[in-house]
Amino acid sequence: MAKTFDLLIRGGTVVDGSGDEPFVGDVAIRDGQIVAVGDVSGEAGEIIDAKGLVVTPGFVDIHSHYDGQAFFDDTLSPSNAHGVTTVVLGVCGIGFAPARADDHDLLVTTMESVEDIPGDVLRAGLEWEWETFPEYLDALDRRGFAMDVAAHIGHVALRTYVMGARGVANEPATPEDIASMAKLAGEAVEAGALGFSTSRVQAHVTLAGEPVPGTTAGQDELFAIGRAIADTGRPVVFQVAEAGVDGQDPNDALSEIVWMRKLSAELKIPVSFLVLQSLTAPNLWKELLDSALEAEKEGGKLRAQVSNRPFGMLLGLTTRHPFLKRPTFDRLAPSCAALGELVRELRRSEIRQAILSEEDTVDTGDKFEGMGALVNEMPAMVYPLLDDLDYEPAPERSMDGLAKARGTTPVELFYELMLEEEGGRMFLVPFFNYANGDHGAILEMLNHPATVLGLGDGGAHLATICDASMPTYQLCHWAKGRERGPKLSLERAVQMQTKETAALYGLNDRGALEVGKRGDVNVIDFERLALLPPRRVQDLPAKGARLLQEATGYKATIVGGVVVRRDDRDTGARPGRLVRGAC
Repeated sequence: MAKTFDLLIRGGTVVDGSGDEPFVGDVAIRDGQIVAVGDVSGEAGEIIDAKGLVVTPGFVDIHSHYDGQAFFDDTLSPSNAHGVTTVVLGVCGIGFAPARADDHDLLVTTMESVEDIPGDVLRAGLEWEWETFPEYLDALDRRGFAMDVAAHIGHVALRTYVMGARGVANEPATPEDIASMAKLAGEAVEAGALGFSTSRVQAHVTLAGEPVPGTTAGQDELFAIGRAIADTGRPVVFQVAEAGVDGQDPNDALSEIVWMRKLSAELKIPVSFLVLQSLTAPNLWKELLDSALEAEKEGGKLRAQVSNRPFGMLLGLTTRHPFLKRPTFDRLAPSCAALGELVRELRRSEIRQAILSEEDTVDTGDKFEGMGALVNEMPAMVYPLLDDLDYEPAPERSMDGLAKARGTTPVELFYELMLEEEGGRMFLVPFFNYANGDHGAILEMLNHPATVLGLGDGGAHLATICDASMPTYQLCHWAKGRERGPKLSLERAVQMQTKETAALYGLNDRGALEVGKRGDVNVIDFERLALLPPRRVQDLPAKGARLLQEATGYKATIVGGVVVRRDDRDTGARPGRLVRGAC
């Protein structure tokens, strides 16, 4: 007898993505689509008993850097471990197409410099099956993934392709250059790009230390590209890495919003930019978001991508720490074949005494080598991630507070704590979103009508952060575990990373548990849902290492009606495909 459904999720607490109150019911999927929600009867090829569990749409992550990883990791980890069923690539102007053979190394080293993805990993993992952006999409389309993927065309590659060395040097584009870039951007959208992305962040530099191509592009260039993608008639997004993220003059950030408002209103396309709370201008984010909201009166639509937790970096023995530049550590570390051996050596009293007594005299060549000095210089900004993985720690949990309580120095205490968990202990340094020492500003940003949840940066900053875990954090912290202030309702926390993120990009076939929507679903043991500690793994091409943070509590993650994760483990199924444009 033929089955009525391919998959039936029965008796769960349905949080459907709309923001409405949860209800107990069933979700039925056939041929990759949701065909019934509520009290459903019928036979199914597979039934998932969701009684006592939460059923949500799959999460739509609109800010990732899997542009290269997609060609050597079909799981797209760690996003696959956090309920993500659709991921958007090509943000912040960074990407790998269009590209001539002579451009390859520049694009790799730019990704390496800006997004902290080792060049050796990318060189080993990329086969460069394309030159044009449509050919890049075709290369993605030939692959299957543990989730769906979509992409922007990035300004760095586009400008380099059209202008060569002049583009890399950020020289002004000629009318001919602009016309060519606009034409190629329009063709990219016709082929399936979700939009165009650029970077205006001065801290985004090439390996040579120069601003990435497009950083200082004139409005004639930006508007021409925007007009070309708008003229396709397809829903598109103009994405900008900008606005208060690198401590620039607040007036500069506010002036950037002016042209974004004008572009959005004139071309009738949404502009999405980045907003974080800065230490040097802790209230700038409010002005930026209020300005974004004002754009609606002019007929524009600006949506700021915001983070749901502090944004910075992780320190530790397996990443960066205060002792990297000290001679004894520099001599000892390469001689130890494994982390456990290094930990044992560092625990020897004579080694400890030697390292703590030394000055920083070694040049490691690592661009973040000086970050460890923060433990000495700004100990109140460094927090150990203890067993509770508290990303909203009180001042007494800082290295400054802990050291004072224990009658020692922050650097001595760091040395001791760094060796815990067999050298796996991490330390949070919140450069952004923590100027007030709590998550009050983050909550205001999340609830602001001109924001959308983003900035997970999956696939990027491999040795410094692992914020791709933010979808799980959204539920664990904001809907369940927060203790230092108000929470979000579960339905609101889900809506922010399903219906709202999907809607911004016109991905209207997903983001909600409704009849006719794509069968992308999470079945979650909400009470058991938890983040695991970030850890270093060495699983990339060319023996590349990265930080990985996974989770427990996902009973099932379903993509197009196919279970890709079951009980927090990959099933091996790869139903995910390229999403060509809005749907």
